Order: sequence, then C-alpha cells, then structure tokens
Amino acid sequence: MTERIVIYPGTFDPIHYGHIDIALRAASLFDRLILGVYDRPNKHLLFSKEDRVALARDALKDVPNIEVATYSGLTVDFARTCDAQAIVRGLRVISDFELEYQMALTNQKLAPDVEMLCLMTRGEYAFISSSIVKEICNLGGDISDMVPAVVQEALELKRDEGLHHGGRIISLRD
Repeated sequence: MTERIVIYPGTFDPIHYGHIDIALRAASLFDRLILGVYDRPNKHLLFSKEDRVALARDALKDVPNIEVATYSGLTVDFARTCDAQAIVRGLRVISDFELEYQMALTNQKLAPDVEMLCLMTRGEYAFISSSIVKEICNLGGDISDMVPAVVQEALELKRDEGLHHGGRIISLRD
C-alpha cells in the first residue's frame, strides 16, 4: 500500500500553537506530514530559514510522523518532490478562505493530481497569527499560551536585541 503523505507549507515566522494544532490533526490523518518551511516569501521575516526550521523541529519533535523541510519555488513542485498526495492548510477567518480558495484552484490547475485540504482552526487558536504573536511579544505581553517555550525565548531574544539597537522598540510586524 502506498504511504499517504501530506505537506503543510508556510513561512512559520514563527510557528505557534495554531500551526501546531493543524500539523497534529493533519498528521493523524496521514502516514507522514512534511511541514514545508518556505524559504523565500514575499514578506519581511524576523527569523532566518534555519531558525524557522529549528523552532518548528523543536515544537514538533515528539511527533514521529512529522518532519520539517525547506523548499523554494512552487508548492505543488515541493509536493511532488515529497510524493505527497495532498497539501493541507489551516483556516482561521473568512478572509483566509478567500486566499486559500484562490490558491487551491491555482494548485489544482498546476497539479490536478495533488489534493488541497483545509482544516478549520480550533476556536482557541482562531485569533493567533505569527504577526500578532510577534507584536504582543514586542510590546512586552504574555505569549506563553500562544507559542512553545522555545519560540517564546527566541522572540524575547529578538525583542531584547532590538531594544539595544538605538534604544527604541522596532516593530516586528514588517
């Protein structure tokens, strides 16, 4: 029988409990989940590709059928490289659906053999985004129930480094 493989692509800058929830739930439906850290998104990142991979690996280290890899180029090409039958994405709010639907139709056109699956984010994680986590941390708020401890430490270190560059808080949102 063919191994059932799904990829979960994203920038994961940084990974948070919403991402982890989607990864765990998708991993329970497939033999193997490959969390794909996109290395060149069209947005400013706080963490390097290597840091994002390390944080994701640490956050998911206890799940034997999840691995973390990086990729560049088209997500459907990454899916094919991994022999994945599907791509999974998480949906938090209605605006997520519009973007994910457009991407699903595009991916279907490019790779009709790769299914697109969307899992609804659990209610307790619906408000969490990487941008919100970074901003709350930057402003000194408690993010301990939004990210694993290793991610919180990495964010606080970035924040503290920013405070030492010119004595002002630099927004992490960009």
